[in-house]
Amino acid sequence: MDGAQLLQDSIGNFVQIYIILLIVRILLSWFQTADWAMQVMGFLAPVTDPYLNFFRSFIPPLGGIDLSPIVAIFLLQAVGGALGSTIF
Repeated sequence: MDGAQLLQDSIGNFVQIYIILLIVRILLSWFQTADWAMQVMGFLAPVTDPYLNFFRSFIPPLGGIDLSPIVAIFLLQAVGGALGSTIF
């Protein structure tokens, strides 16, 4: 495996792992009263909130539903796919 392929695979793996972390963070936000959920969110919030807050700053909630994570995940997939397939 050459360096370019290794970099492509690494970016692809990072994007997949980060998307999973985002989805877990979003799902755990529904269980805010559970102690175990708050412990996991305490770990995930510093990792995922900076990225999500960027989208929350210009996508307002509609009817109390935060749609910014959907846009954030789609953009992450698009950028990860573009970077992963065009490096070198």
